[in-house]
Amino acid sequence: MTDRTPIGLIAGAGRFPILFAMKARELGIPVICIGVADMADPSLEPICAKFFWLRRMSMGSIIRNFTRHGVTRWTMAGKYHKKLLFQPWKWLRLLPDWRAFRFWFSRMRRDNKDDSLLLGIIAEFERDGLRCVSALDICPELLVKEGLLTSRSPTAKELADIDFGWGLAREMGRLDIGQSVMVRERACIAVEAIEGTDSCIQRAGELCGRAGFVVVKVAKPRQDMRFDVPTVGPATIEAMRSAGATALAIEAAKTIIIDEPETLALANRHRMAIVARTEAGSS
Repeated sequence: MTDRTPIGLIAGAGRFPILFAMKARELGIPVICIGVADMADPSLEPICAKFFWLRRMSMGSIIRNFTRHGVTRWTMAGKYHKKLLFQPWKWLRLLPDWRAFRFWFSRMRRDNKDDSLLLGIIAEFERDGLRCVSALDICPELLVKEGLLTSRSPTAKELADIDFGWGLAREMGRLDIGQSVMVRERACIAVEAIEGTDSCIQRAGELCGRAGFVVVKVAKPRQDMRFDVPTVGPATIEAMRSAGATALAIEAAKTIIIDEPETLALANRHRMAIVARTEAGSS
């Protein structure tokens, strides 16, 4: 990266925003961060050049804070708990400003799938000269490389389940429903939707009595690398351990591994297999 102008960051939950901000600081790029309240990690604040909490759904305040501090490009990182958008009394909880309120109801004529909402937000920010970029432009090293990542290889049974689940997960991504499926004995046990991967893993464990299953997580067929890039990390491994999952298949070059050494050490400790593939049947 040769551009040292400030970059805006909308930070959700998890470690990804922290890793991004640390790498940007290392490169001498000031980060103007908007942390989503009750999601973003407070430890982001000392890492960033400027930090603001977003305590309500206010698109106007995000845009004003970015433009006031010289931001012309911005990115998003971390998990946003989308279920908040569908809870009772959400408008009292979220307190949207007029711009966010108008945006939401203009989208209601289409749908509220992830791509629709996020591409709509990107277009809205572009009206104010704010260009969305991928966080991975700054930290591409977070993308996983192809191959076997753990000391244990998947068994023949696990490989069969991975091959079966890969096409299912890809189709769920094409429909913009979720990125992950849970498979046991070539049957789909659970499909991820807005609850997120970890909650889906726990549900699969309950459905099959924690008797062992595989997790397959892939990118969408036309994945926009600016947002919603598949991500796994130590929390994923802990969820798998708790639920009884034994193997994880992810897509090489299109999946982020958070804290990779810790993630793989944890998987090895629990005798799990992790493989990164480019397609079904390759490793």
